[in-house]
Amino acid sequence: MKLHGLWLCTAAITGYTAPAMAQDASASVSGAEAADVIIVQARRRDEDVQDVPAVIDTVTSEEVGKLNLRDFKEVSSIVPGLQLTTESNGTGGNARLRGVNFDITASGNNPTVEFYFNDAPITAGVILQQMYDIGQIEVQRGPQGTLRGRAAPSGSITVGAKKPDLFSFGGVADMTANNIGTLNFKGALNLPIIEGVAAIRAAGVWDESDGDRVRPIGPGRDPFARTKSGRISALVQPTDWFRAEALYQRLDRVSYAYDQVASFNEVNSNAPASPVYISTADRRSNQEDPRVIRQVYDIYNWRAEASALGQVLIYQGQHYTQKISSTTNQDGANFFPGDILQTTYSHPSSTSHEVRLQNDSRLFGFIDYAAGYFDYKNSAPTELTSPTALGLPSGRLITVVYTPVERRGKSHEKSFFGNLTAHIGADTEVSGGLRHIDYTSTNATIVNGRTIAVDGQDAKKWIYAASVKHNFTPSLMVYASTGSSWRPGINVVGDFNLAQSALEQSFVNLPAETSKSYEVGFKSTLFGGKVRANVTAFHQKFKNYPYRVGGQGVYFVNTVAVRNAAGAVTGTAQQVSQFNFVGAVPVEVNGIEGDVSLNVTDNWSISAVAAYSLGKIKNGTVPCNDLNNDGVPDNVTSAPTLPVLQGAVGANNLAACQVSQRSGFQSPFSATVTSEYTLPVSDNVNAYLRGLLSFNGNSRTDPVNRFDDVSSYGLFNVFAGIRDPKGTWEVSLFAKNLFDTTKTLSRTNPQFTSYLIPISATTQIAATATGTYTGVTTTAPREFGLNVRYAFGSR
Repeated sequence: MKLHGLWLCTAAITGYTAPAMAQDASASVSGAEAADVIIVQARRRDEDVQDVPAVIDTVTSEEVGKLNLRDFKEVSSIVPGLQLTTESNGTGGNARLRGVNFDITASGNNPTVEFYFNDAPITAGVILQQMYDIGQIEVQRGPQGTLRGRAAPSGSITVGAKKPDLFSFGGVADMTANNIGTLNFKGALNLPIIEGVAAIRAAGVWDESDGDRVRPIGPGRDPFARTKSGRISALVQPTDWFRAEALYQRLDRVSYAYDQVASFNEVNSNAPASPVYISTADRRSNQEDPRVIRQVYDIYNWRAEASALGQVLIYQGQHYTQKISSTTNQDGANFFPGDILQTTYSHPSSTSHEVRLQNDSRLFGFIDYAAGYFDYKNSAPTELTSPTALGLPSGRLITVVYTPVERRGKSHEKSFFGNLTAHIGADTEVSGGLRHIDYTSTNATIVNGRTIAVDGQDAKKWIYAASVKHNFTPSLMVYASTGSSWRPGINVVGDFNLAQSALEQSFVNLPAETSKSYEVGFKSTLFGGKVRANVTAFHQKFKNYPYRVGGQGVYFVNTVAVRNAAGAVTGTAQQVSQFNFVGAVPVEVNGIEGDVSLNVTDNWSISAVAAYSLGKIKNGTVPCNDLNNDGVPDNVTSAPTLPVLQGAVGANNLAACQVSQRSGFQSPFSATVTSEYTLPVSDNVNAYLRGLLSFNGNSRTDPVNRFDDVSSYGLFNVFAGIRDPKGTWEVSLFAKNLFDTTKTLSRTNPQFTSYLIPISATTQIAATATGTYTGVTTTAPREFGLNVRYAFGSR
């Protein structure tokens, strides 16, 4: 902790938060101040980020271009403490912040970090794709929900698309190519239809790449990914007091990808040798066929604003659909010839409406307020075919029986909210907000036409937020804040056991989560805006936090259907399966975050931001592998046989342990440092050199897996090029991960395959085969590239 505190103090002297270096072009700031003011909408109105009593990281369209951020997940490289990932089967995405995890397949529809697109809530999987024509991204840390959308305990990420310009025709074209197979084209065109009254804007992206560049050791096809997306938006403002906006976006992505593996004896010298040795640096897979994923997202977003008597009435609506199909190999040990594939088709849809009334001019000269109603409906149907392999211990595959599984789920959230801010004199502000949540949901799991589980919730809850700030000087603001959050209990999808035990059900259907947070900090601006320094410390406490076991999960006794040669169900059989069950546990998180900037000269800037947050489970009950029944989670390196597992867990089907350990799998400490130097070459040309260093400290991906600890590492990106001082054109050469740092970010236990050995027409016994490879994920490969950009008129 002392080292991390020293790093933060050093950052406060030498740098400035990399994301918050510019403002959106639409912000109404003029003159010399424009370069030093960052406008955000964190409290639903335009404010200088230095005036908001909260930690907010901003990434503008200028930053996206400067750092060649093509995939949204790259935003985490400049926002320390933020981890953005997508599920390998394409069904969703995750954002992790402030010491706790989120897993879409475990934690339902209410994430720890909520995403918003054009001010409406949206699932992370839609956002964590290719980026184009972005206006501004705001990452706000800490409990959210009294002012916007849905409650989220760790933060929110708002993404705004660029809006049409009512007055100027213009556009932008952008091309990137690199040495590892990527071609990326994106652009936008702005067209006023009636000058000052109506305009449209069209934008799109075409991206082709080799995906994560993981290739098979056999003769399979190369990895491949293609994303096509287009967006059209319209703005109409016939009078000064009314405006309306509408947007439609479609994204279509197809990919052929392999799950990366490494030989277990790479880290465990006692492990048996693999048929073909694979190191993490090889970026290889033992899969014979690629995982095929197709994702189609359609977004309809609309908004209307009416102003009168110093008040503004705003209506924001959105509807989006997802169509996601994927395949997943179930023969992890590669025991049988060919892959045994589970196919999944998920097609959720969501609709939200929000009506909000707020002041445009302060009431009585010192009151700001916002109040409204929010309505959100979500439907999440999923169909899959769960395969059961019938084979012999020799590795001969007899047949594969496919069981149809359906998951039907609907939720409806309604809430009223309000926030009041009192400006007491010129230097003090007190703010408070409330939201009343009314949540209902129904879910059903259907296996082979038989409903095995029906669950749902009906809950009502109040959450709150409050803050106070005081400007001791025009350049120093100190603040304190507190807030609460709530998330509905989750119903975990993926356990299709026909005979679930009571303990097993407790790790599938969880109670609602609550949390409270406390935060203190200061923001300072010195030397006429040339230096900024911000520091905050926070404490957050959770009840019933849904902790999902890391790695591949917990072994459990799974009852599956037995069928005869005609496909009819003749009985049931038990086998060893593995699943990431979830436990509701108490968690405490403590952390500190700091950022600081220094404009050394008019042409040279340095910036740094750092975050430290450590979440710990405090004596919580979690699902675990405990084959020796000592109450301590085992570090299991091979799948147990069915008799061994049954002897350990009995009728419970799985084990439970009391633990006090980390609640998050990411590194507690992370930091970024950026620097840019500009050299005027002529009146029409500037040359520049900029660098980005992203640092991650030591971490333990899975607390009970001694082979997956991650030591500290840094990734360095460098950009050099020339550009027009007015921003009309730019040519850039870049290198990402310049030193080709390869770090194993996660490592599972050895992969295994469960199968049934047929004894007779109606009798089958369970068997498991443990392989010699573990699933791994790594840092992105080194990338050298060229970016060319041209803009004209309204951009």
